[in-house]
Amino acid sequence: MDGKFITVGIVFAILWSSAATATKIALESAQPLVIAVTRFLLAGSLMLLITHVFLGKRKPRAKEWKQLAIYGLLNVSLYLGIYVIAMQFLGAGIGSLAIAVNPVFISLLAAIFFRYRITGSAIFSLIACSAGVLIAAWPLLQNSTAKPIGIVLLLSSMLIYSIAAIYYTQQQWNGLDSLTINGWHTLMGGLFLLPIAAAGFDPAKNRLDTDFWTGTLWLTIPVSIGAVQAWLYLLKKNTVAASYWLYACPVFGFLLAFIFLHEPLTWFTLTGILLVTGGLYISQKQKN
Repeated sequence: MDGKFITVGIVFAILWSSAATATKIALESAQPLVIAVTRFLLAGSLMLLITHVFLGKRKPRAKEWKQLAIYGLLNVSLYLGIYVIAMQFLGAGIGSLAIAVNPVFISLLAAIFFRYRITGSAIFSLIACSAGVLIAAWPLLQNSTAKPIGIVLLLSSMLIYSIAAIYYTQQQWNGLDSLTINGWHTLMGGLFLLPIAAAGFDPAKNRLDTDFWTGTLWLTIPVSIGAVQAWLYLLKKNTVAASYWLYACPVFGFLLAFIFLHEPLTWFTLTGILLVTGGLYISQKQKN
């Protein structure tokens, strides 16, 4: 089993799952798209400063600009823009739970468009991970209030995220550094959202207080930079195997929501963790 792949996967799952809790904290003080645009412009600018000024990596060329724009539109503007809007109507735990839908979408899209063969072991691991997530989520689903519009928006964002993952892996990046890709696609995604955020801006609904900056800066650095860099590494190694790490996100999401938002953590959660861990082990063993 690839130790580095597993380590990066765990780091990704922890950081990515923290986005739901950080988003709920920031939403106490600001409109969804204000949070999103601030996050993306700060994260993109910081990554481009590092990659081009401090590391001296080359800039995108020719068709790479178009690829970055499409990836930014899918993976940032649409996916994360819709996600942060959906979180107005949902609890953090449910927001993390929806991430588990992505392996199903990614596997199905890969099978449909790229003839990826889904083996018996893969199906078994999908079932085990799905069962683990549902069991861990059961107390939260009983105690959380969720509006239908929030569920629809959340699932739509997850489908777009899966399409973005497939799109990224099918492009020729010609050795373009992953931090450069991350920086430019994040900045472009933020710029695409800027006119919409400006049109709907309401000063009375935005306070630049501790909750806003705590949530937004966490989304900017650990999530947009750290988690996405880890995700790009996982995708390059194996697109479908990478998708299984999304199953671990709800587990960590429940833990973070319990600590910071006081959402329930029970024996259902422990049972879910064991099933998710088993499913991940099976998927990684099959990959090797």
